[in-house]
Amino acid sequence: MKRIAVVYPGQGSQVPGMGKDAAEARPDLSRRYYEAADDILGLPLSRICFEGDAEQLRDTAVTQPAIFLTSLVFTRLLEEQGVVPDVVAGHSLGEYAALVTAGVLDWTDALRLVRRRGELMAAVNRRTPGRMAAVLDLGADRIDELCAEVTRQGRGTVQVANYNSATQTVVSGDARGVQEFAAAARRAGAQHVVDLKVGAPFHSVFMKEIEAEFADDLGGVRFAEPALPVVANATAGYVETAEAARELLRRQLASPVQWTQTVELLVAAEVSALLEVGPGRVLSNIARASAPGLPALPVGTMRQLDKAVTQVSTVTV
Repeated sequence: MKRIAVVYPGQGSQVPGMGKDAAEARPDLSRRYYEAADDILGLPLSRICFEGDAEQLRDTAVTQPAIFLTSLVFTRLLEEQGVVPDVVAGHSLGEYAALVTAGVLDWTDALRLVRRRGELMAAVNRRTPGRMAAVLDLGADRIDELCAEVTRQGRGTVQVANYNSATQTVVSGDARGVQEFAAAARRAGAQHVVDLKVGAPFHSVFMKEIEAEFADDLGGVRFAEPALPVVANATAGYVETAEAARELLRRQLASPVQWTQTVELLVAAEVSALLEVGPGRVLSNIARASAPGLPALPVGTMRQLDKAVTQVSTVTV
């Protein structure tokens, strides 16, 4: 029996023009989601998605609802083609789309939450300008050691934010800390330390200051019991209840994303294919490298959608 895993990307996967071809092909979905989101947020989100440049899409308070909405629209298009997930997960911001797909959150509530989350994170960055960087060729244990060394020596604050795969780990911290870490990583043998196009030190200790405020926002929203398995970022385990989902979103702000273990869990669940639904192809590329036998396909354009639907229909188990 085929089992489909759907995963949702986080910030950094945004691309100018995302969702535009879907809106042109399906004006009804554009009205239902993009135009509705414009009204809900009081923000020209659809115009920014379809026509905005990379700099406009770098604004954390805009990027997060934009990626979330694009992921949601392509989920609906997949469902219309008969492709529905058996298990879902999302990377950082993507966890909100996963919870909507699992029936835990209403999409309009999730939209408001990701907008609020982005605003709070952007405010943290204004107070403490931060950076994130991906390290592609140094082990996670060694990266943890280097982060601790930089921080302990008072050369800034930096820590692991995303355990993405055996060959990719992301660090986050204040600008000085990430700069000092990058130099230390290169001295330790890292050949690739790449700055990420994000707007705040996500999943770091600096996000602790907004946990209580965001918990109040989460408390004002209805959470339902999961209708299908959802894997949480903070634990790489399944979300068991509505209240657990709420608490895990609070914890997620300052906790590292356990994506290596998430992919391992999906493989252990014997999924037949993994679809990355939303802009970019970061997660599908990670999955191909981490689990070469698992078909992993991006679904962020209409062309990719058609290809994924065709390939999923021919997957054998």
